[in-house]
Amino acid sequence: SGIDPIAVYEVQKIVRRLKTQGMGILITDHNVRETLKLIDRGYIIHKGQVLVEGSAEFLANDPKAREIYLGPEFNL
Repeated sequence: SGIDPIAVYEVQKIVRRLKTQGMGILITDHNVRETLKLIDRGYIIHKGQVLVEGSAEFLANDPKAREIYLGPEFNL
């Protein structure tokens, strides 16, 4: 289930603060655009295997990621 936009913003603030302290954070979420705004590196997993990994920009533009998960119209 999703959370409201205010809660998303608050969670993003917390994650950004933790990143500045050098913490590694694992986020599992289907809210791709919001999650990609936060990451240094991401992984798209398909059928139990890492399909593609990289920066937000790399993931958003990767042909396999777009075909299997993001869709052809996805943009950041």
